[in-house]
Amino acid sequence: MISFEQILGQEHIVKHFRNAIETGKTAHAYILNGEDGSGKRTLAGVFAAALQCEADQGRPCGVCHSCKQCESGSQPDIHWITHEKPNTISVDDVREQLNGDIVIRPYSSPYKIYIIDEAEKLNAAAQNAILKTIEEPPAYAVILFLTNNAAAFLPTVMSRCVLLNIRPVGEQQIQEYLMKEKQIPDYQAKIAARFSGGNVGKAVWYAVSEQFEALKSSALHILRHAKEMSIEQLVASVEDAGNYKADIYDYLNLMTMWYRDVLLFKAVRDVDGLLFGEELREIRRQASLCGFDGLQEILEALDKAKVRLRANVNFELTMQLLFMTIHEKMRNK
Repeated sequence: MISFEQILGQEHIVKHFRNAIETGKTAHAYILNGEDGSGKRTLAGVFAAALQCEADQGRPCGVCHSCKQCESGSQPDIHWITHEKPNTISVDDVREQLNGDIVIRPYSSPYKIYIIDEAEKLNAAAQNAILKTIEEPPAYAVILFLTNNAAAFLPTVMSRCVLLNIRPVGEQQIQEYLMKEKQIPDYQAKIAARFSGGNVGKAVWYAVSEQFEALKSSALHILRHAKEMSIEQLVASVEDAGNYKADIYDYLNLMTMWYRDVLLFKAVRDVDGLLFGEELREIRRQASLCGFDGLQEILEALDKAKVRLRANVNFELTMQLLFMTIHEKMRNK
C-alpha cells in the first residue's frame, strides 16, 4: 500500500494532510488542483486511507482491516463518485451518490469520505446541490474534489473548501524515480522527465508508452536524415508526421530539444548536458554541418510551426515549410 512517504514531491500537501490528521482538525472539503497525471488520485487515496486507519499513526499502516479494505477498493466508508455522462457530473449523480448517502453514519470508520474525480465536470446545479451539504456537513464527512481546473468551481463552493495546488516535481527527482522504481534506462528516463513538465504521471506514460516511442522514432528519423532527404522523401515524412496529429506538440517539442542539444554542443561541447546523449555522434556531426544562425533559424521555424498549428493553418503545409527549412539550413553552414 502506498503511504505518504512514497509520494513524489508535494511535500506541502503531505504536511498539510498529516498535520490535519494528527491534530484532529480535518476540514470537511478539500480541492486538490493539478493537471491530469499529477497525482491527485494517489494523494486523495492515501489521505482517505490515513483518516480511516485503525492504527491512528497519521498515515496508513497497511496492515489493519481498514487499510486492507482500502487496498482492495472495498472500504465501505470511502466513496468514489461516478458519472455516466462523459463530460458532466450532474445534480442527479450528486444527489444519488453523495447527498442521499452522507446523512447515514459511517459503517465502521471514523469518517465518511467522498472523492469526486474530474470535479471540474460538476455542472452548476450539481455544485449548488453539494453547497448545501458543505455548508452544514455532518461531523464525520470529508469531501475531496479532484480537478485540473479549480476556476470551474462556483465562488460559494470554493470559499468553503481548502484549496491545495499540486506543484511540478523536479526533473532530476522524476528521472531518478523512473530509473529506480520503474527500471527505465537513464537516457529514456531523462527524456521522459524533461517532457513531463514536472508531472509524474505523464513522465511514466512517456517512459513506457509504445505510442510515444513510435512518435519519437518518427521524429528522430527526420532529425537524423533531413539533410540527405529528397523533396519526395520530405513529403513522405510529412505524411508520416500526420499519424501523430493528436500529439503534434510533443513531436515538435522533441525536435526543439534535439536542436537545442546540437546548439549546446556546438557552443560549449557540453556532453553531460545533452538530453539526447545516446545520439552524441549524430549531434556532433550536425553541429559541424550547421552554423549558429542556421540552428537559430530552425528553432524559430519550430516555434512558428506551433503558432501556425494553433491558428489552424493547414497541417501539411505547416509541416512541409518546417521540414524544408530544416533541410535547407542543415545543408548550409
